[in-house]
Amino acid sequence: VQLQASGGGVVQAGGSLRLSCAASGRTFGSYTMGWFRQHPGKEREFVSEISWSGDITYYLDSVKGRFTISRDNAKNTVYLQMNSLKPEDTAVYYCAAKRPYGDYDYWGQGTLVTVSS
Repeated sequence: VQLQASGGGVVQAGGSLRLSCAASGRTFGSYTMGWFRQHPGKEREFVSEISWSGDITYYLDSVKGRFTISRDNAKNTVYLQMNSLKPEDTAVYYCAAKRPYGDYDYWGQGTLVTVSS
């Protein structure tokens, strides 16, 4: 599967952005999808994950209540709605895909989110 992330940009603290990740292939609905981010000079970290059916989600503690992951299997797309953004959310955000119980083997190219104070 190939992934294309989009939706990043510059926003003021307290603002919102919605990231999208479009996937190729007819088996999108069988993949668990995730969002990760990488702050400058730091390792990539997990942000959120959604099961193939969309009924199970996980979040990094620091984004709970502010970020919402969702997916539309008919459109082969996963979303990350980010509200109440903080400067510490500034990072390159990556979407990724994995088979259930597998590892994240497929990665998008990343989209930069910059939150100004």
